[in-house]
Amino acid sequence: MFDFIRGFVASKQPEYVVIDVGGVGFKIFTSMTSLGGCEEGETAMFFTYLSVKEDDITLFGFTSSQELDTFKMLLDVSGVGPKLAVSVLSQMTVTDFSMAVAGGNHKTLSKLKGIGPKTAQRIVLELKDKISSRASTENVPDSGEFAAASIFGSDPVFDEAVEALMVLGYNQQKARAQVGSVYRSGMQLEQVVKDALAAGR
Repeated sequence: MFDFIRGFVASKQPEYVVIDVGGVGFKIFTSMTSLGGCEEGETAMFFTYLSVKEDDITLFGFTSSQELDTFKMLLDVSGVGPKLAVSVLSQMTVTDFSMAVAGGNHKTLSKLKGIGPKTAQRIVLELKDKISSRASTENVPDSGEFAAASIFGSDPVFDEAVEALMVLGYNQQKARAQVGSVYRSGMQLEQVVKDALAAGR
């Protein structure tokens, strides 16, 4: 029904935002990641999903289409509802979640609040192929966010460069994507940061 909603952020609460569109307030349940990407009084756009049940109609939304896509994938997993899917995305970035699923790391997922060992195993089993397929079809072959994060995520220079971009105002997901697009093994920190900033212009 709604593809996205764009308007002023009238209110931010721990679990949702209220977006004012022409005097109408849309209550959108969202993740901590998306909450951190918007400010009250500023314009924001949320990609939305309308959940309709017999006794409830709830609007969910996220500031990135990637987060919405991951949310929808989670809903396809047996035993995972909208609120639990939002909870997962509040505890992990899309990149970290994708890495865990693609790597079959159900133990990491089982540590998330609301996710037990059996649900974690189901998530990996049912989403691994979808996550891998999405990574291969998006523009992230060897140097993009997903692949680079998987290869260099534990490299100190990679991590320090990500932190440097975050200090400069990038959110974590964007910082990892920018660094991942330029990083090569053996590069010096200063050069990685310089190239990542240039790539983002």
